[in-house]
Order: sequence, then C-alpha cells, then structure tokens
Amino acid sequence: MLQILYLIAFVAIAFVALRNLVVNVVTLSKEEPKASPRRARRQAPHPELLDADGNLTEEPLLVIRTTSLEEARSRLEDLYSGSPDED
Repeated sequence: MLQILYLIAFVAIAFVALRNLVVNVVTLSKEEPKASPRRARRQAPHPELLDADGNLTEEPLLVIRTTSLEEARSRLEDLYSGSPDED
C-alpha cells in the first residue's frame, strides 16, 4: 500500500514539474528578444569594479589571459635565461 502512495506522489510531482517546464518554454518562445525586459535594462558592473561610493574604480586591473603550454614554457625559459643570477 505504501508503494502505491509513493507512486502516486511521484507521478503528481513529475506532472507538475513537466507542466511548469512546458509553460515556461512556451512563454519564452513567444517573447521577442528585443522586447525582453531583461535585455532592455542597463547592465550593472560587477561589484568588485566599484569603489566605496559606487563609482567605477580608476585603478589598474589584473588581466589574465590563457596561453598554450608551449608559449608559457618559452616565456618562462626567457625569464630564467635573462636572470641576473647567471654566472
């Protein structure tokens, strides 16, 4: 008897979840991309780019760029070969 109750509960929850999924997909497909309020509003900068007053910081930022392994090795070799500790 308990298994039947679990099965009924599972089917009910699955039905509600699938219904919500279908409704959301239909709603999103009807919206035009340019009329979407999410895209129309102004994008706020990341909080770490703001100072205590809420203005954009003027300090230089660290930029990380990905490189290939070979390029990284050649740059490290150039740094070590140009080291002033060489004899």
